[in-house]
Amino acid sequence: MKETTSHSQTTELPLMEEFYTIQGEGYHSGRAAYFIRLGGCDVGCVWCDVKESWDAEKHPYTPVSEIVENALKSKTDFVVITGGEPGMYDLSTLVDELHTHQLEVAIETSGAYAFSGNVDWYCFSPKKFKSPVEEAYERADELKVVINHPSDFDWAQKHAEKLVKSNCKLFLQPEWSKEERFLPLIIEFVKEHPQWRVSLQTHKYMNIP
Repeated sequence: MKETTSHSQTTELPLMEEFYTIQGEGYHSGRAAYFIRLGGCDVGCVWCDVKESWDAEKHPYTPVSEIVENALKSKTDFVVITGGEPGMYDLSTLVDELHTHQLEVAIETSGAYAFSGNVDWYCFSPKKFKSPVEEAYERADELKVVINHPSDFDWAQKHAEKLVKSNCKLFLQPEWSKEERFLPLIIEFVKEHPQWRVSLQTHKYMNIP
C-alpha cells in the first residue's frame, strides 16, 4: 500500500481522473483549469458527489511526471488539485514540477491534514465530519463553506474568525441537492454580511466536468 500521509516525497499518486474544463466554484469560477483529482478520502461527507474517489486503492498510482505531462498537453496556465482529500499526500514533487512549467497551482482541501507543497492558491473547505488542522487557517486564501443545514451559517462564521490572512476570500455555497432551499438564505446572509460572497456550482449548469 502506498504512503498516504504528508511529508514524505511522493513520486506516484492515486489518480482518479484528470480533465481540462472551466472552474465552476469559488474565487476562480469561470477560469479555464486543468483538474487533477486524486483518490483517497477519510472525511466522509454524506452529500459528497464523488464518493467513488474515497478508496485510493481503486485508482491507479500514476507517476507524477506522467500527470504533469498530461497537464501540459492542454492549453492551461492553471491547475487545480482536488479529490478525494489531496491533503493526505505529499504533493511537493507534483507542485514543484508544475511550477517548473510556469503553471499556477491551486488545491481544494478540507484542511484535515498538514499540507506539503508550495501552492499558489489554498482553497480551504472545512467539513463537520473531520476537524481541520490549525495550519489550514494560516494558509487559506479562500474559505468555501458548503451550506447543507441552517446551523452551517454560524459554523462558517466561526471558521472565518480563525483565519490568519486578512484578505482571505469568503464563500458560501449551497449543497447541490438543496440549492432551492438554501440559495435564498445564502443571498440574504451575504446581503447582511457583505464580506461573504455566493459560490454556485456553475459547471453543473454548464453540464461540464
